Amino acid sequence: MANVRRVGILAVAIAGLATASVLAQNAEAPKEPADAMAAAFERVKKFIEPGAQHKQLDRFLGDWEMETRFVMGGQSGPGEKGELKCTWLIDGRWIKLETSGKFMGRDYQGFMILGYDNFKMSYVTTSVSNMDTAMTHSEGDMDPGGDALLTYGTLDEYMTGEHDKMVKYVWRFPSSDKVVLEVHDLPIGEKNTKVVEFTFTKKP
Repeated sequence: MANVRRVGILAVAIAGLATASVLAQNAEAPKEPADAMAAAFERVKKFIEPGAQHKQLDRFLGDWEMETRFVMGGQSGPGEKGELKCTWLIDGRWIKLETSGKFMGRDYQGFMILGYDNFKMSYVTTSVSNMDTAMTHSEGDMDPGGDALLTYGTLDEYMTGEHDKMVKYVWRFPSSDKVVLEVHDLPIGEKNTKVVEFTFTKKP
């Protein structure tokens, strides 16, 4: 009888320990999702917060005079006047560039969004204008010296019927009050690919 009693007591003790273990695990379980969420947030934080690349956008801000020139075979045509106004679209993250003036003798309005995508590790642009019904995109990066921003994208050529022609955009910063944007038609070849040049001079 004593042995039976000992076995019963032992069984109760084991059951009690097992129950306590389960209860302890259940008590700690709610913390795990929160901890995992915090760890995940730390991993993605670098992708969602503005950084040094976004500070580069400051150089675009302000009111600018604009001159547009077509270029063929390395030779520039006459300039057409216009204006650029650049402000923050979302502070510290995205800028908007609003242009107006003359382009090919027509009244021109353009709108571009420019920013830096931390996850892509690229500057990205999206542009529209009243010259067509297209929305164009490009991606790229600053050169190592920070003197030029190069982005690449595609556009359609209405005159020839070509779709998705490769285009390179080069933003140059010769001084704090001057910015030059070159548009390069890459299928032309290795030389004389520049077809349009915009020169922006900051207003006093």
